[in-house]
Amino acid sequence: MRIAIPDDYQDCVRTLDCFARLNGHDVRIYHDNVKDIDALAARLADAEAIVLTRERTGMTPALLDRLPRLRLISQTGKAAGHIDLRACTERGIAVAEGSGSGAATAELTWALMLASRRHLVAEANRLRAGQWQGFLGQQLRGQRLGVWSYGRIGKQVAGFGKAFGMQVWVWGREGSTADAHQDGFEVAPSREAFFAQSDVVSLHIRLNADTEGIVTADDLARMKPTGLIVNTSRAELIAPGALVDALRAGRPGFAAVDAYEREPVLCADDPLLALDNALCTPHIGFVEKDNYEAYFGGAFDNINRFFAGEPVTLANPEVMVRLRG
Repeated sequence: MRIAIPDDYQDCVRTLDCFARLNGHDVRIYHDNVKDIDALAARLADAEAIVLTRERTGMTPALLDRLPRLRLISQTGKAAGHIDLRACTERGIAVAEGSGSGAATAELTWALMLASRRHLVAEANRLRAGQWQGFLGQQLRGQRLGVWSYGRIGKQVAGFGKAFGMQVWVWGREGSTADAHQDGFEVAPSREAFFAQSDVVSLHIRLNADTEGIVTADDLARMKPTGLIVNTSRAELIAPGALVDALRAGRPGFAAVDAYEREPVLCADDPLLALDNALCTPHIGFVEKDNYEAYFGGAFDNINRFFAGEPVTLANPEVMVRLRG
């Protein structure tokens, strides 16, 4: 089977233990991110299966039309807006999904929160430069943590907040807040209060057509000058350009982000990287050994099962009617 794996930025997929599950297949791995449809079509034209790393490469109708051999897209994690499921089904292409615990992203969220509050990067750089203490940090204990969306990652972050002695409350859809309340967490009385009274706001909302731009400039303007917003989810949850403008205006005073409006960010080509009050990491929330073993292991298993005639976890199960017909 010819399998293509694009966007292996770190050239690490071959080093995973689970890669052995593809023994006997013709696997081609690419380490850069290509957007040009002609270049993508040339690379992927012979692929019978493609393994996608999250949303790094989009599967559009125009591209799918140029991949005549493609039978399966095996997605690490959940299929999202980067895959046109209807177009895949119409062309007889199955889309298999994976899953993960979200623990790595939750841990990075907490690391960013701590690092931002204690100015860890700046202090470490000062020490390397021959200087001593330069900032007065803030402890998390006693501060108000606002968690927007109490899903599998938000739930873990809320638990971390409780363990650190923070006052945790939650905002989100009715089902999300009901789950949080059942677990003993406070629900913010209003969206306005959530932003205005939280010392730290952490976003864990799934990106879709309804949530794109859900955090507005007005929301950010309500935050405290000492406030911190943490986004390890998706940059598109915040209205375009709103976070940069808000940080320049001083409300909130700080941000810690792991996702950007255009990725990958190369040559420091993002305005957030020019701001002293933004701590930025290169979308590494899920980039962790155990997490990759789980994500890619599931994706490879889905390939083997599909071509063995035992498809599982399909995002478009209706495609099987077309394939069996």
